Amino acid sequence: MKQLREVDPNLFANLKKYLDKKFYAYAEEELEKFWQRCMTDIDRRAVHTDREGQPRLIKYDRFGNDISEIWVNEGYKQTVKETYETGIVGYVHKPIPALGRVGNYIYSYAQGYLLSQVEPGFYCPVTLTMATAYVLEHFADERIKAKYLPHVISTGEVELYEGATFLTERQGGSDVGANEVRAVLCGDHYEIYGEKYFASNAGMCGVALVLARIDGSEAGTKGLSLFLVPWRNDDGTLNGIHIRRLKDKLGVRAVPSAEVVFEGAKAYLIGDAKKGFYYMMGALNLSRVCNAVASIGIMKRALEEAKQYAVNRQAFGHTLTSYPMVKETLANLTARQEVQTSACFELISFFDRVMRTPGQASEQEKAWNRLLIALLKMRTAEEAIAFAHEAIEMHGGNGYIEDFVTPRLLRDAQVLTVWEGTANILGLEVLRLIRKYRVHETFIQTISEQLAALPGEIRAFATPVESGLNELIQSLKQLHGQREDVQTYHAKKIANRLCDLYLSVIALKEAGESERKQIIARLFLQHIWGCDLFDDEMISVRYFEAIMNETKKVEV
Repeated sequence: MKQLREVDPNLFANLKKYLDKKFYAYAEEELEKFWQRCMTDIDRRAVHTDREGQPRLIKYDRFGNDISEIWVNEGYKQTVKETYETGIVGYVHKPIPALGRVGNYIYSYAQGYLLSQVEPGFYCPVTLTMATAYVLEHFADERIKAKYLPHVISTGEVELYEGATFLTERQGGSDVGANEVRAVLCGDHYEIYGEKYFASNAGMCGVALVLARIDGSEAGTKGLSLFLVPWRNDDGTLNGIHIRRLKDKLGVRAVPSAEVVFEGAKAYLIGDAKKGFYYMMGALNLSRVCNAVASIGIMKRALEEAKQYAVNRQAFGHTLTSYPMVKETLANLTARQEVQTSACFELISFFDRVMRTPGQASEQEKAWNRLLIALLKMRTAEEAIAFAHEAIEMHGGNGYIEDFVTPRLLRDAQVLTVWEGTANILGLEVLRLIRKYRVHETFIQTISEQLAALPGEIRAFATPVESGLNELIQSLKQLHGQREDVQTYHAKKIANRLCDLYLSVIALKEAGESERKQIIARLFLQHIWGCDLFDDEMISVRYFEAIMNETKKVEV
Protein backbone atom coordinates (compact mmCIF):
# COMPACT_ATOMS: atom_id res chain seq x y z
CA MET A 1 0.00 0.00 0.00
CA LYS A 2 1.29 3.46 -0.92
CA GLN A 3 2.15 6.11 1.64
CA LEU A 4 -0.14 9.10 2.11
CA ARG A 5 2.67 11.44 1.07
CA GLU A 6 2.80 9.69 -2.32
CA VAL A 7 -0.96 9.78 -2.81
CA ASP A 8 -1.65 13.31 -1.57
CA PRO A 9 1.42 15.58 -1.49
CA ASN A 10 -0.94 18.55 -1.96
CA LEU A 11 -2.32 17.94 1.54
CA PHE A 12 1.14 18.08 3.10
CA ALA A 13 2.08 21.15 1.07
CA ASN A 14 -0.90 22.92 2.59
CA LEU A 15 -0.18 21.74 6.12
CA LYS A 16 3.40 22.93 5.82
CA LYS A 17 2.09 26.45 5.11
CA TYR A 18 0.02 26.66 8.27
CA LEU A 19 1.73 24.48 10.91
CA ASP A 20 5.05 25.24 12.57
CA LYS A 21 7.92 22.81 12.03
CA LYS A 22 7.39 20.75 15.18
CA PHE A 23 3.63 20.46 14.76
CA TYR A 24 4.05 19.61 11.08
CA ALA A 25 6.43 16.74 11.88
CA TYR A 26 3.93 15.38 14.41
CA ALA A 27 1.02 15.76 11.96
CA GLU A 28 2.95 14.10 9.15
CA GLU A 29 3.60 10.99 11.24
CA GLU A 30 0.15 10.75 12.85
CA LEU A 31 -1.81 11.42 9.67
CA GLU A 32 0.11 8.69 7.89
CA LYS A 33 -0.90 6.18 10.57
CA PHE A 34 -4.51 7.36 10.58
CA TRP A 35 -4.73 7.21 6.78
CA GLN A 36 -3.43 3.65 6.72
CA ARG A 37 -6.12 2.71 9.25
CA CYS A 38 -8.79 4.60 7.27
CA MET A 39 -7.96 2.87 4.01
CA THR A 40 -8.01 -0.60 5.58
CA ASP A 41 -10.01 -1.32 8.73
CA ILE A 42 -12.26 1.74 8.78
CA ASP A 43 -13.03 1.40 5.08
CA ARG A 44 -14.01 -2.27 5.47
CA ARG A 45 -16.22 -1.45 8.45
CA ALA A 46 -17.86 1.37 6.50
CA VAL A 47 -18.87 -1.05 3.75
CA HIS A 48 -20.44 -3.38 6.31
CA THR A 49 -22.28 -0.54 8.06
CA ASP A 50 -23.63 0.82 4.79
CA ARG A 51 -24.83 -2.51 3.42
CA GLU A 52 -25.64 -4.84 6.30
CA GLY A 53 -24.96 -3.10 9.60
CA GLN A 54 -27.03 0.09 9.58
CA PRO A 55 -28.19 1.57 12.90
CA ARG A 56 -31.50 0.23 14.17
CA LEU A 57 -33.98 1.59 16.67
CA ILE A 58 -34.86 -0.70 19.58
CA LYS A 59 -38.01 1.08 20.68
CA TYR A 60 -39.21 -1.19 23.51
CA ASP A 61 -37.72 -3.69 25.90
CA ARG A 62 -39.25 -7.11 26.53
CA PHE A 63 -41.62 -5.65 29.13
CA GLY A 64 -42.97 -3.03 26.75
CA ASN A 65 -41.07 -0.10 28.22
CA ASP A 66 -39.95 2.63 25.81
CA ILE A 67 -36.15 2.46 25.94
CA SER A 68 -35.44 4.25 22.59
CA GLU A 69 -32.02 2.65 22.17
CA ILE A 70 -29.95 2.66 19.00
CA TRP A 71 -28.18 -0.53 17.97
CA VAL A 72 -24.96 -0.10 16.00
CA ASN A 73 -22.64 -2.85 14.83
CA GLU A 74 -19.41 -3.70 16.65
CA GLY A 75 -17.19 -2.50 13.80
CA TYR A 76 -18.79 0.93 13.93
CA LYS A 77 -18.19 1.08 17.68
CA GLN A 78 -14.52 0.29 17.09
CA THR A 79 -14.27 3.07 14.48
CA VAL A 80 -15.81 5.48 16.98
CA LYS A 81 -13.30 4.52 19.66
CA GLU A 82 -10.24 4.63 17.41
CA THR A 83 -11.17 7.93 15.77
CA TYR A 84 -11.86 9.94 18.92
CA GLU A 85 -8.70 8.60 20.53
CA THR A 86 -6.67 10.25 17.75
CA GLY A 87 -7.76 13.59 19.22
CA ILE A 88 -9.81 14.65 16.20
CA VAL A 89 -12.04 16.57 18.63
CA GLY A 90 -10.14 16.57 21.89
CA TYR A 91 -6.86 18.09 20.76
CA VAL A 92 -8.55 21.27 19.59
CA HIS A 93 -9.28 21.95 23.26
CA LYS A 94 -6.53 20.28 25.29
CA PRO A 95 -2.78 19.62 24.96
CA ILE A 96 -1.42 16.98 22.62
CA PRO A 97 0.78 14.88 24.94
CA ALA A 98 3.57 14.47 22.39
CA LEU A 99 3.76 18.24 21.82
CA GLY A 100 2.81 19.57 25.24
CA ARG A 101 0.44 22.16 23.77
CA VAL A 102 -3.11 22.48 22.54
CA GLY A 103 -3.74 21.48 18.93
CA ASN A 104 -5.85 23.36 16.39
CA TYR A 105 -8.56 23.05 13.76
CA ILE A 106 -6.01 22.73 10.96
CA TYR A 107 -4.85 19.36 12.22
CA SER A 108 -8.37 18.27 13.17
CA TYR A 109 -9.72 19.06 9.72
CA ALA A 110 -6.81 17.23 8.09
CA GLN A 111 -7.93 14.17 10.06
CA GLY A 112 -11.53 14.78 8.98
CA TYR A 113 -10.45 15.02 5.35
CA LEU A 114 -8.91 11.54 5.59
CA LEU A 115 -11.84 10.05 7.50
CA SER A 116 -14.34 11.42 4.98
CA GLN A 117 -12.65 9.51 2.17
CA VAL A 118 -13.87 6.26 3.72
CA GLU A 119 -16.66 7.03 6.21
CA PRO A 120 -18.28 10.45 5.68
CA GLY A 121 -21.34 9.18 7.54
CA PHE A 122 -19.41 8.89 10.79
CA TYR A 123 -17.76 12.27 10.19
CA CYS A 124 -21.21 13.73 10.90
CA PRO A 125 -21.15 12.65 14.60
CA VAL A 126 -17.54 13.85 14.80
CA THR A 127 -18.69 17.21 13.46
CA LEU A 128 -21.54 17.41 15.97
CA THR A 129 -19.15 16.57 18.79
CA MET A 130 -16.76 19.29 17.60
CA ALA A 131 -19.62 21.79 17.60
CA THR A 132 -20.72 20.75 21.09
CA ALA A 133 -17.18 21.07 22.43
CA TYR A 134 -16.84 24.54 20.90
CA VAL A 135 -20.05 25.81 22.50
CA LEU A 136 -19.24 24.32 25.90
CA GLU A 137 -15.73 25.75 25.99
CA HIS A 138 -16.66 29.28 24.90
CA PHE A 139 -20.16 29.90 26.24
CA ALA A 140 -21.14 27.46 29.04
CA ASP A 141 -20.78 28.41 32.70
CA GLU A 142 -17.96 26.82 34.67
CA ARG A 143 -20.21 24.31 36.45
CA ILE A 144 -21.61 22.86 33.23
CA LYS A 145 -18.24 23.01 31.49
CA ALA A 146 -16.46 21.17 34.30
CA LYS A 147 -19.03 18.39 34.36
CA TYR A 148 -19.46 17.73 30.63
CA LEU A 149 -16.58 19.12 28.55
CA PRO A 150 -13.98 16.52 29.67
CA HIS A 151 -16.30 13.78 28.40
CA VAL A 152 -17.02 15.52 25.07
CA ILE A 153 -13.28 15.98 24.38
CA SER A 154 -12.25 12.59 25.74
CA THR A 155 -9.41 10.75 24.01
CA GLY A 156 -9.88 7.65 26.16
CA GLU A 157 -9.07 8.81 29.67
CA VAL A 158 -12.76 9.23 30.66
CA GLU A 159 -16.04 8.00 29.19
CA LEU A 160 -16.75 9.62 25.82
CA TYR A 161 -19.91 11.68 25.37
CA GLU A 162 -20.48 12.27 21.68
CA GLY A 163 -22.35 15.47 20.92
CA ALA A 164 -25.35 16.44 18.81
CA THR A 165 -27.04 19.66 17.70
CA PHE A 166 -30.82 19.56 17.41
CA LEU A 167 -32.24 22.53 15.50
CA THR A 168 -34.74 21.39 12.89
CA GLU A 169 -38.46 21.16 13.51
CA ARG A 170 -41.22 20.03 11.15
CA GLN A 171 -42.91 23.37 10.72
CA GLY A 172 -39.68 25.33 10.29
CA GLY A 173 -36.93 23.43 8.50
CA SER A 174 -34.36 26.06 7.52
CA ASP A 175 -36.66 28.72 9.00
CA VAL A 176 -35.33 28.20 12.51
CA GLY A 177 -37.22 31.25 13.77
CA ALA A 178 -40.44 29.25 13.43
CA ASN A 179 -39.26 26.74 16.07
CA GLU A 180 -41.77 25.90 18.81
CA VAL A 181 -39.96 23.53 21.20
CA ARG A 182 -40.51 24.92 24.73
CA ALA A 183 -38.24 25.38 27.73
CA VAL A 184 -39.81 25.66 31.20
CA LEU A 185 -37.80 26.90 34.20
CA CYS A 186 -37.71 24.37 37.09
CA GLY A 187 -35.44 25.67 39.86
CA ASP A 188 -31.79 25.45 38.82
CA HIS A 189 -32.54 23.86 35.45
CA TYR A 190 -35.11 23.81 32.65
CA GLU A 191 -37.36 21.14 31.18
CA ILE A 192 -37.72 20.78 27.41
CA TYR A 193 -40.98 19.87 25.66
CA GLY A 194 -41.56 19.28 21.94
CA GLU A 195 -40.16 17.54 18.88
CA LYS A 196 -37.03 17.85 16.75
CA TYR A 197 -37.56 16.40 13.29
CA PHE A 198 -33.98 15.82 12.01
CA ALA A 199 -31.85 14.84 15.00
CA SER A 200 -28.59 13.28 13.85
CA ASN A 201 -26.56 11.07 16.19
CA ALA A 202 -29.70 10.53 18.25
CA GLY A 203 -29.33 7.82 20.83
CA MET A 204 -25.56 7.73 20.35
CA CYS A 205 -24.79 11.12 21.84
CA GLY A 206 -24.11 11.67 25.51
CA VAL A 207 -25.26 15.29 25.33
CA ALA A 208 -27.13 17.40 22.79
CA LEU A 209 -27.33 21.14 22.13
CA VAL A 210 -31.01 22.02 21.72
CA LEU A 211 -32.58 25.31 20.63
CA ALA A 212 -35.79 25.97 22.55
CA ARG A 213 -38.04 28.90 23.39
CA ILE A 214 -38.42 29.85 27.04
CA ASP A 215 -42.07 30.53 27.82
CA GLY A 216 -42.80 34.22 27.29
CA SER A 217 -39.87 34.84 24.92
CA GLU A 218 -40.33 36.87 21.75
CA ALA A 219 -41.03 35.30 18.38
CA GLY A 220 -38.36 34.50 15.77
CA THR A 221 -34.72 33.61 16.28
CA LYS A 222 -34.22 36.31 18.92
CA GLY A 223 -36.49 34.39 21.28
CA LEU A 224 -34.52 31.13 21.06
CA SER A 225 -32.20 29.98 23.83
CA LEU A 226 -29.59 27.23 23.72
CA PHE A 227 -29.59 24.32 26.17
CA LEU A 228 -27.33 21.39 26.94
CA VAL A 229 -29.47 18.26 27.30
CA PRO A 230 -27.92 15.03 28.63
CA TRP A 231 -29.34 12.00 26.84
CA ARG A 232 -29.53 10.03 30.09
CA ASN A 233 -29.87 10.85 33.74
CA ASP A 234 -27.09 10.09 36.20
CA ASP A 235 -28.77 6.75 37.04
CA GLY A 236 -28.70 5.68 33.37
CA THR A 237 -32.40 6.18 32.63
CA LEU A 238 -33.59 8.20 29.66
CA ASN A 239 -33.78 11.92 30.38
CA GLY A 240 -37.36 12.44 29.23
CA ILE A 241 -36.33 11.77 25.62
CA HIS A 242 -37.91 9.34 23.18
CA ILE A 243 -37.15 8.44 19.58
CA ARG A 244 -40.21 8.23 17.37
CA ARG A 245 -38.41 6.67 14.40
CA LEU A 246 -35.14 6.66 12.47
CA LYS A 247 -34.95 8.35 9.09
CA ASP A 248 -34.53 6.02 6.10
CA LYS A 249 -31.83 8.01 4.33
CA LEU A 250 -30.38 7.89 0.82
CA GLY A 251 -26.80 7.90 2.13
CA VAL A 252 -24.55 8.48 5.17
CA ARG A 253 -26.27 5.49 6.71
CA ALA A 254 -23.71 5.17 9.49
CA VAL A 255 -25.21 8.06 11.44
CA PRO A 256 -28.63 7.50 13.06
CA SER A 257 -30.90 10.45 12.23
CA ALA A 258 -34.18 10.48 14.09
CA GLU A 259 -37.37 12.21 15.09
CA VAL A 260 -36.87 12.98 18.76
CA VAL A 261 -39.55 13.91 21.29
CA PHE A 262 -38.74 15.74 24.54
CA GLU A 263 -41.15 15.16 27.41
CA GLY A 264 -39.73 17.19 30.26
CA ALA A 265 -36.06 16.53 29.51
CA LYS A 266 -33.77 18.11 32.08
CA ALA A 267 -31.71 20.84 30.41
CA TYR A 268 -29.11 23.47 31.30
CA LEU A 269 -29.11 26.96 29.82
CA ILE A 270 -25.99 27.88 27.86
CA GLY A 271 -24.85 31.48 28.39
CA ASP A 272 -27.23 34.39 27.83
CA ALA A 273 -30.82 33.26 27.20
CA LYS A 274 -31.13 35.89 24.45
CA LYS A 275 -28.09 34.68 22.50
CA GLY A 276 -29.05 31.07 21.81
CA PHE A 277 -29.25 31.50 18.06
CA TYR A 278 -25.97 33.45 18.03
CA TYR A 279 -24.21 30.60 19.86
CA MET A 280 -25.70 28.03 17.51
CA MET A 281 -24.59 30.04 14.46
CA GLY A 282 -21.01 29.65 15.66
CA ALA A 283 -21.55 25.91 15.87
CA LEU A 284 -23.26 25.98 12.47
CA ASN A 285 -20.31 27.69 10.81
CA LEU A 286 -17.99 25.08 12.32
CA SER A 287 -20.23 22.37 10.88
CA ARG A 288 -20.22 24.07 7.48
CA VAL A 289 -16.42 23.92 7.42
CA CYS A 290 -16.70 20.22 8.29
CA ASN A 291 -19.11 19.89 5.37
CA ALA A 292 -16.56 21.42 3.00
CA VAL A 293 -13.85 19.14 4.40
CA ALA A 294 -16.06 16.08 3.90
CA SER A 295 -16.70 17.26 0.34
CA ILE A 296 -13.04 17.55 -0.63
CA GLY A 297 -12.49 14.17 1.03
CA ILE A 298 -15.14 12.53 -1.15
CA MET A 299 -13.70 14.36 -4.15
CA LYS A 300 -10.27 12.89 -3.41
CA ARG A 301 -11.59 9.34 -2.98
CA ALA A 302 -13.66 9.58 -6.18
CA LEU A 303 -10.63 10.89 -8.08
CA GLU A 304 -8.38 8.11 -6.80
CA GLU A 305 -10.96 5.43 -7.64
CA ALA A 306 -11.38 6.83 -11.15
CA LYS A 307 -7.62 7.12 -11.63
CA GLN A 308 -6.81 3.58 -10.48
CA TYR A 309 -9.57 2.07 -12.57
CA ALA A 310 -8.50 3.99 -15.68
CA VAL A 311 -4.85 2.99 -15.24
CA ASN A 312 -5.68 -0.71 -15.02
CA ARG A 313 -8.75 -1.13 -17.27
CA GLN A 314 -8.21 -2.29 -20.86
CA ALA A 315 -10.65 -1.22 -23.60
CA PHE A 316 -10.21 -1.80 -27.33
CA GLY A 317 -6.66 -3.02 -26.77
CA HIS A 318 -5.45 -0.06 -24.71
CA THR A 319 -5.67 1.16 -21.12
CA LEU A 320 -8.27 3.85 -20.54
CA THR A 321 -5.54 6.37 -19.80
CA SER A 322 -4.33 5.99 -23.37
CA TYR A 323 -7.36 7.94 -24.58
CA PRO A 324 -7.23 11.77 -24.70
CA MET A 325 -10.77 12.29 -23.37
CA VAL A 326 -9.99 10.16 -20.33
CA LYS A 327 -6.79 12.09 -19.75
CA GLU A 328 -8.70 15.34 -19.94
CA THR A 329 -11.27 14.15 -17.40
CA LEU A 330 -8.69 12.95 -14.88
CA ALA A 331 -6.49 16.02 -15.30
CA ASN A 332 -9.47 18.32 -14.89
CA LEU A 333 -10.63 16.53 -11.72
CA THR A 334 -7.10 16.67 -10.29
CA ALA A 335 -6.86 20.43 -10.82
CA ARG A 336 -10.27 21.07 -9.27
CA GLN A 337 -9.60 18.88 -6.25
CA GLU A 338 -6.19 20.40 -5.51
CA VAL A 339 -7.32 24.00 -5.84
CA GLN A 340 -10.41 23.51 -3.69
CA THR A 341 -8.40 21.63 -1.07
CA SER A 342 -5.92 24.51 -0.92
CA ALA A 343 -8.80 26.98 -0.66
CA CYS A 344 -10.31 25.03 2.22
CA PHE A 345 -7.08 24.96 4.18
CA GLU A 346 -6.50 28.68 3.62
CA LEU A 347 -10.00 29.21 5.04
CA ILE A 348 -9.33 26.78 7.92
CA SER A 349 -6.20 28.67 8.94
CA PHE A 350 -8.20 31.90 9.17
CA PHE A 351 -11.15 30.11 10.79
CA ASP A 352 -8.85 28.61 13.43
CA ARG A 353 -7.73 32.06 14.58
CA VAL A 354 -11.25 33.54 14.59
CA MET A 355 -12.94 30.61 16.33
CA ARG A 356 -10.35 29.86 19.00
CA THR A 357 -10.05 33.54 20.01
CA PRO A 358 -13.49 34.95 19.13
CA GLY A 359 -13.09 37.95 21.45
CA GLN A 360 -10.03 39.15 19.53
CA ALA A 361 -11.52 39.02 16.01
CA SER A 362 -13.01 42.20 14.53
CA GLU A 363 -16.52 42.27 13.08
CA GLN A 364 -15.05 42.51 9.59
CA GLU A 365 -12.86 39.45 10.22
CA LYS A 366 -15.88 37.51 11.46
CA ALA A 367 -17.83 38.58 8.36
CA TRP A 368 -14.96 37.50 6.09
CA ASN A 369 -14.85 34.16 7.88
CA ARG A 370 -18.59 33.65 7.35
CA LEU A 371 -18.32 34.66 3.70
CA LEU A 372 -15.59 32.16 2.85
CA ILE A 373 -17.38 29.43 4.77
CA ALA A 374 -20.60 30.02 2.83
CA LEU A 375 -18.82 30.13 -0.54
CA LEU A 376 -16.71 27.01 -0.05
CA LYS A 377 -19.43 24.98 1.64
CA MET A 378 -21.73 25.70 -1.31
CA ARG A 379 -19.19 24.94 -4.06
CA THR A 380 -17.43 21.91 -2.61
CA ALA A 381 -20.73 20.16 -1.82
CA GLU A 382 -21.81 20.45 -5.44
CA GLU A 383 -18.38 19.34 -6.61
CA ALA A 384 -18.45 16.22 -4.42
CA ILE A 385 -21.54 15.05 -6.31
CA ALA A 386 -19.94 15.88 -9.66
CA PHE A 387 -16.76 13.95 -8.76
CA ALA A 388 -18.73 10.89 -7.62
CA HIS A 389 -20.67 11.00 -10.89
CA GLU A 390 -17.45 11.22 -12.92
CA ALA A 391 -15.97 8.26 -11.02
CA ILE A 392 -19.03 6.16 -11.83
CA GLU A 393 -18.85 7.11 -15.49
CA MET A 394 -15.14 6.24 -15.60
CA HIS A 395 -15.99 2.76 -14.31
CA GLY A 396 -18.88 2.31 -16.75
CA GLY A 397 -21.34 -0.36 -15.64
CA ASN A 398 -19.08 -1.45 -12.78
CA GLY A 399 -19.40 2.03 -11.29
CA TYR A 400 -23.11 1.46 -10.76
CA ILE A 401 -22.61 -1.78 -8.83
CA GLU A 402 -22.50 -1.78 -5.03
CA ASP A 403 -19.46 -4.07 -5.04
CA PHE A 404 -17.53 -0.90 -5.87
CA VAL A 405 -17.33 2.14 -3.58
CA THR A 406 -18.57 4.56 -6.25
CA PRO A 407 -22.34 4.23 -5.61
CA ARG A 408 -21.80 4.90 -1.91
CA LEU A 409 -19.69 7.96 -2.70
CA LEU A 410 -22.55 9.38 -4.75
CA ARG A 411 -25.17 8.60 -2.12
CA ASP A 412 -23.03 10.01 0.67
CA ALA A 413 -22.11 13.13 -1.32
CA GLN A 414 -25.72 14.08 -1.99
CA VAL A 415 -26.41 15.04 1.63
CA LEU A 416 -23.62 17.63 1.61
CA THR A 417 -25.67 20.05 -0.49
CA VAL A 418 -28.49 19.85 2.06
CA TRP A 419 -26.80 19.51 5.45
CA GLU A 420 -26.20 22.85 7.22
CA GLY A 421 -27.70 24.97 4.44
CA THR A 422 -28.61 24.53 0.78
CA ALA A 423 -27.14 26.73 -1.95
CA ASN A 424 -30.19 29.00 -1.72
CA ILE A 425 -29.74 29.45 2.04
CA LEU A 426 -26.03 30.14 1.58
CA GLY A 427 -26.79 32.65 -1.17
CA LEU A 428 -29.03 34.50 1.28
CA GLU A 429 -26.22 34.38 3.87
CA VAL A 430 -23.89 36.07 1.37
CA LEU A 431 -26.54 38.71 0.66
CA ARG A 432 -26.91 39.42 4.40
CA LEU A 433 -23.15 39.84 4.74
CA ILE A 434 -23.11 42.28 1.82
CA ARG A 435 -25.94 44.33 3.30
CA LYS A 436 -24.80 44.36 6.93
CA TYR A 437 -21.00 44.36 6.68
CA ARG A 438 -20.39 45.47 3.07
CA VAL A 439 -18.20 42.39 2.83
CA HIS A 440 -18.17 42.67 -0.97
CA GLU A 441 -15.97 45.76 -0.65
CA THR A 442 -13.44 43.81 1.40
CA PHE A 443 -13.64 40.98 -1.12
CA ILE A 444 -13.07 43.22 -4.15
CA GLN A 445 -10.14 44.97 -2.48
CA THR A 446 -8.55 41.69 -1.38
CA ILE A 447 -8.90 40.01 -4.78
CA SER A 448 -7.63 43.12 -6.58
CA GLU A 449 -4.54 43.31 -4.35
CA GLN A 450 -3.78 39.62 -4.76
CA LEU A 451 -4.10 39.83 -8.54
CA ALA A 452 -1.82 42.86 -8.62
CA ALA A 453 0.79 41.02 -6.52
CA LEU A 454 1.09 38.09 -8.95
CA PRO A 455 4.43 37.70 -10.76
CA GLY A 456 4.41 38.83 -14.38
CA GLU A 457 4.50 35.36 -15.91
CA ILE A 458 1.52 34.29 -13.78
CA ARG A 459 -0.37 37.55 -14.26
CA ALA A 460 -0.51 36.70 -17.97
CA PHE A 461 -3.04 33.94 -17.19
CA ALA A 462 -5.23 36.19 -15.04
CA THR A 463 -7.07 38.06 -17.81
CA PRO A 464 -10.36 36.12 -17.51
CA VAL A 465 -10.25 36.52 -13.72
CA GLU A 466 -9.82 40.29 -14.03
CA SER A 467 -12.72 40.41 -16.48
CA GLY A 468 -14.83 38.37 -14.07
CA LEU A 469 -13.97 40.75 -11.23
CA ASN A 470 -15.00 43.77 -13.32
CA GLU A 471 -18.27 42.06 -14.22
CA LEU A 472 -18.91 41.37 -10.52
CA ILE A 473 -18.30 45.04 -9.63
CA GLN A 474 -20.76 46.20 -12.29
CA SER A 475 -23.37 43.61 -11.24
CA LEU A 476 -23.14 44.65 -7.59
CA LYS A 477 -23.64 48.29 -8.57
CA GLN A 478 -26.72 47.28 -10.56
CA LEU A 479 -28.05 45.20 -7.69
CA HIS A 480 -27.70 47.99 -5.12
CA GLY A 481 -31.03 49.59 -4.29
CA GLN A 482 -33.10 47.01 -6.16
CA ARG A 483 -36.27 45.49 -4.75
CA GLU A 484 -36.00 42.61 -2.26
CA ASP A 485 -37.15 40.02 -4.79
CA VAL A 486 -34.59 41.21 -7.34
CA GLN A 487 -31.76 41.00 -4.81
CA THR A 488 -32.70 37.54 -3.53
CA TYR A 489 -33.12 36.31 -7.12
CA HIS A 490 -29.49 37.20 -7.83
CA ALA A 491 -28.04 36.17 -4.45
CA LYS A 492 -26.91 32.69 -5.48
CA LYS A 493 -25.50 33.94 -8.79
CA ILE A 494 -23.45 36.57 -6.97
CA ALA A 495 -22.23 33.99 -4.44
CA ASN A 496 -21.11 31.67 -7.22
CA ARG A 497 -19.19 34.44 -8.96
CA LEU A 498 -17.49 35.39 -5.69
CA CYS A 499 -16.46 31.75 -5.29
CA ASP A 500 -15.18 31.55 -8.88
CA LEU A 501 -12.94 34.54 -8.21
CA TYR A 502 -11.70 33.34 -4.84
CA LEU A 503 -10.78 29.88 -6.14
CA SER A 504 -9.16 31.34 -9.26
CA VAL A 505 -6.89 33.54 -7.16
CA ILE A 506 -5.96 30.55 -5.00
CA ALA A 507 -4.94 28.70 -8.17
CA LEU A 508 -2.96 31.68 -9.47
CA LYS A 509 -1.13 32.24 -6.17
CA GLU A 510 -0.04 28.59 -6.14
CA ALA A 511 0.99 28.73 -9.80
CA GLY A 512 4.25 30.39 -8.77
CA GLU A 513 5.28 27.39 -6.65
CA SER A 514 6.21 25.08 -9.55
CA GLU A 515 5.70 24.51 -13.26
CA ARG A 516 3.24 21.75 -12.43
CA LYS A 517 1.18 24.11 -10.26
CA GLN A 518 1.16 26.56 -13.15
CA ILE A 519 -0.41 23.88 -15.32
CA ILE A 520 -2.92 23.08 -12.56
CA ALA A 521 -3.86 26.77 -12.43
CA ARG A 522 -4.33 26.98 -16.20
CA LEU A 523 -6.54 23.89 -16.18
CA PHE A 524 -8.59 25.24 -13.32
CA LEU A 525 -9.08 28.63 -15.01
CA GLN A 526 -10.21 26.86 -18.17
CA HIS A 527 -12.77 24.96 -16.13
CA ILE A 528 -14.12 28.07 -14.42
CA TRP A 529 -13.95 30.62 -17.22
CA GLY A 530 -14.22 28.38 -20.27
CA CYS A 531 -11.99 27.96 -23.27
CA ASP A 532 -12.45 27.92 -27.03
CA LEU A 533 -14.33 25.00 -28.54
CA PHE A 534 -11.15 24.04 -30.37
CA ASP A 535 -8.43 23.63 -27.74
CA ASP A 536 -5.22 23.48 -29.75
CA GLU A 537 -3.03 23.48 -26.59
CA MET A 538 -4.58 20.32 -25.06
CA ILE A 539 -2.51 20.89 -21.91
CA SER A 540 -4.38 18.16 -20.01
CA VAL A 541 -3.06 15.65 -22.54
CA ARG A 542 0.35 17.19 -23.13
CA TYR A 543 1.22 17.30 -19.44
CA PHE A 544 -0.91 14.38 -18.27
CA GLU A 545 1.90 12.42 -16.59
CA ALA A 546 3.09 15.42 -14.62
CA ILE A 547 -0.46 16.40 -13.61
CA MET A 548 -1.27 12.93 -12.28
CA ASN A 549 2.12 12.34 -10.65
CA GLU A 550 2.79 15.27 -8.36
CA THR A 551 6.41 14.29 -7.84
CA LYS A 552 7.25 14.12 -11.55
CA LYS A 553 9.16 17.03 -13.06
CA VAL A 554 7.33 18.94 -15.78
CA GLU A 555 9.06 19.05 -19.14
CA VAL A 556 7.84 22.26 -20.79
